[in-house]
Amino acid sequence: MRRRDLDLCHRVSNPDPMRGSTAWSLDWFIRYPAVDCGNAFVKFDFQMNDRFFSLQLFAHVARSASFSVAAREMGVSQPTASRIIAALEQQIGVSLFLRTTRAVTLTEAGADYLQRIEPILTALEEADHAVRGTGELRGMLRVAASSAAATRGILPRLARFTDLHPNLRIEFILNDDRQDLVSEAVDVALRAGPLDDSMAVARRIGTVHRVVVTAPGYLAKAGTPRVPADLSDHAIILSPAARVMEGWTFRRDGKTASVRLKGRFILNTLDAAVAAAVAELGILSTGDLSVLQELETGRLVRILPDWEMSSVDISLVLPAGRATKPSARAFADFVEAEFRKLHAP
Repeated sequence: MRRRDLDLCHRVSNPDPMRGSTAWSLDWFIRYPAVDCGNAFVKFDFQMNDRFFSLQLFAHVARSASFSVAAREMGVSQPTASRIIAALEQQIGVSLFLRTTRAVTLTEAGADYLQRIEPILTALEEADHAVRGTGELRGMLRVAASSAAATRGILPRLARFTDLHPNLRIEFILNDDRQDLVSEAVDVALRAGPLDDSMAVARRIGTVHRVVVTAPGYLAKAGTPRVPADLSDHAIILSPAARVMEGWTFRRDGKTASVRLKGRFILNTLDAAVAAAVAELGILSTGDLSVLQELETGRLVRILPDWEMSSVDISLVLPAGRATKPSARAFADFVEAEFRKLHAP
């Protein structure tokens, strides 16, 4: 055996502990398929790990839309990741990704393949979690939510959850528009309003009530509205949800009052709309939880408190058609408990 081959066999049989044996085995066999170490155990270990590792890597590439990001997450080099996926595509006989200099996207076959293998990967993760018997969560959890729900509701309380599970990684997909749970490989989502039951399994965790708020400084300059009709004389801030509403509807003592308002400030994120209200630019209507901190600190105050507005259900959503990750169940339980604390009397 040549000196180079001896060195390679030593590396695969005695892997660097910082990189992991699977990473070395895959890298070695893909780069040097003609080298024979005479080590049946190493070959068997590679064959057992090869397909599973390839599927894990494929899922990581699909979720991140990046070979370099997925390679880093899986502990291999970017060229090795590309070779593994190319070998997987050759093995199954279809292209899984469309590759350009700017983006990596799933083909139709790739999206279907991802949907079919995720239950397998989840089942294996569930088995690992069960046999450990410690309740420890590992791996990657993908959470979808609006930016406001994450920054105002989840992130300030998340340390209590992550401290219990230091080996769990959480990726947030934040968008004020609703994410596609299947195509974006979302494990759990926080949603407000009506749901499409055919696309997901939902758990209702509570209700958010719409309120009207502004800064005390604004009221000092512009006066305080006493009835809904007075709002037409004020500067109105429209947040994403309010932009699609036909008008603001109020109820009191069995009577309904609707007001059509033109926004002076129209913003496409809730955080920006709240910031505008705090800056004394006008009056904002939004969910009570979205401005909870500002109301508690006095930066914003409620107006027309005797008038009720609409409310929406808040739900935790799990994608239909695949097994639920242990980390997704635990995260959903945590968020539900935290949400109920906010509404506790």
